[in-house]
Amino acid sequence: MKALIGLMWLLHWLPLPILGRLGEGLGWLLYIYMRPRRRITLINLRLCFPEKTEQERRVIARRHFQAYARSALERGILWWAPESRLKRLIQVEPRIPFETLDRGPTILLCPHFVCLEIPGIALVLNSNYSVCTIYSRQKNQIVDDAILKGRSRFRPVTLLSREKGVKPIIRAMRDGLPFIMLPDMDFGIRDAEFVPFFGVPAATLTATARIAAATGASVVPVITTFLPGYRGWKTTFYPAWNDYPGDDIAAATRRMNEFIEARVREHPAEYFWAHKRFKTRPPGEPDVYGRKDN
Repeated sequence: MKALIGLMWLLHWLPLPILGRLGEGLGWLLYIYMRPRRRITLINLRLCFPEKTEQERRVIARRHFQAYARSALERGILWWAPESRLKRLIQVEPRIPFETLDRGPTILLCPHFVCLEIPGIALVLNSNYSVCTIYSRQKNQIVDDAILKGRSRFRPVTLLSREKGVKPIIRAMRDGLPFIMLPDMDFGIRDAEFVPFFGVPAATLTATARIAAATGASVVPVITTFLPGYRGWKTTFYPAWNDYPGDDIAAATRRMNEFIEARVREHPAEYFWAHKRFKTRPPGEPDVYGRKDN
């Protein structure tokens, strides 16, 4: 693993067009050889895009593996490249909403797109803000150290444990730290509701709505996607949601999923399809990942 981190350090010196193409080549190989993850990806795409042909879904799946591998190699740039290079490569659109951040507690809603590491860096590079977020330690200590150093290289980042619940999150937000919220993975039914995602019931954490209700926080979605031509990354700060969460937590969670779904349709290959998003099923419904048909 130390050799892999060393290789990433060496590769980060390459021009982004070369590094990006290397990542896509690696992703093409991973699509061929990582059969279990390919299978999960294709099942998710069949559930979410039934209107597409099988060939169209396989094209999205292959491009997803390429995008994911590319983002993994490009992470070396985030961890070691000078600030000046990162500022050239990270394009912020339309701008960072400082008036919202300055007004009070803020949730930066960051769905699982492959460039997930970049929104927090985009903020700290262009402001005096630091952030807080949930962090799960990696099993490999070398990888864990590299991730932690990379994320906090410009400014300390407050990392919170999911197991300790929402109270530390609320305290950090009230201390002025925007909270980067990753809302769209299946952690079981605890603190979740079955909410449609592409029309499929998905166990979805209600934490975004509950924390917003408890703190009066503004919810600002932030998504990073690849710029065309290997020119870098575009980080989009969307307008803060009005009247959120309202009185109905389940309805607020549906609204969140609808927003994520709309963004996924814009960049389907860059969403994280290799996760078992529909692992937890409503009572009486079968396991969608149980039959090995690939």
